[in-house]
Amino acid sequence: MQILNAEYPQKRMRRNRARSFLRRMLAENQLVAQDLIYPVFVLSGTNRCEPVLTMPGIERLSIDNLVSQAHTWQDLGIAAVALFPVIDTGKKSLNGDEAWNEQGLIPQAVRALKKALPELGVITDVALDPYTVHGQDGIVGRSGDVLNDETILALQKQAICLAAAGSDLVAPSDMMDGRIGCIRKVLDDADFQHTGILAYSAKYASAFYGPFRDAVGSAKNLGAANKRTYQMDPANADEALHEVALDLNEAADIVMVKPGMPYLDVLWRVKQTFKAPTFVYQVSGEYVMLRSAIDQGYMSQEILLESLLAFKRAGADAILTYFAVEAARMLKQLD
Repeated sequence: MQILNAEYPQKRMRRNRARSFLRRMLAENQLVAQDLIYPVFVLSGTNRCEPVLTMPGIERLSIDNLVSQAHTWQDLGIAAVALFPVIDTGKKSLNGDEAWNEQGLIPQAVRALKKALPELGVITDVALDPYTVHGQDGIVGRSGDVLNDETILALQKQAICLAAAGSDLVAPSDMMDGRIGCIRKVLDDADFQHTGILAYSAKYASAFYGPFRDAVGSAKNLGAANKRTYQMDPANADEALHEVALDLNEAADIVMVKPGMPYLDVLWRVKQTFKAPTFVYQVSGEYVMLRSAIDQGYMSQEILLESLLAFKRAGADAILTYFAVEAARMLKQLD
């Protein structure tokens, strides 16, 4: 009989992993349905439901179908939805004027959701790209550059429109310099002091956004152009801290890192540095990679929860993810 050396360690880490109740009790991070925000693509018309071909399992919904399905999402414990418009081509323009139409698609969707489900959080994107014929997030000058200050004036009008419709959080995703403070001022002046601002503070010029642009119909408008003059360089992390600091100083209520998994280091640094409410966006390209791996049988469905738990471990307070409904169902089965 082989006898182990007396110096063999008496501390065995596996003891605390051997029993399921201990594993649950000692988990350092937990993922719950309330952590999830579901991004939804909204169509005009009624009784419409269109699959997004580049995002298997995801659909564009007309407002009536959105409200109908939102009851199920809320029952699953999902805390909020983030709305993104699919604007008819005829309503797009150079300056994106449809973005602040009080009777536009997203204001109508917000009013319908808040009437039917007042406790469901509603987040609305503040950016011009779904509304412009060129697909940029702002107003384009004669030289072809996206104009910062002129864009902010448009974003202020859009934010007021969305707040008036009942948005709980307006979410500037444009990355114009100084827009958070300007939006906060007009919201306060218009007596929308309780409308929060979720700032896309560290939004990178990422190739992971491709399927999203197909979903909202801006990919063809953008064409071969890019957004590198205003979205962040993927090579930079220190710069993200400067961006977050500026947005917090301008009264952002919550900051966000986008994309998610390729930028876990940025998420971690933001949370550790500022200790502020911090969200993360698991974007369309991340969704497609994981969805494809699962559907092809290369990986198990468990990678969904593992990927989301990684965001919690890195410091995220909430996660925007196209897996929200599927993940919420999985979590419910674990209860």
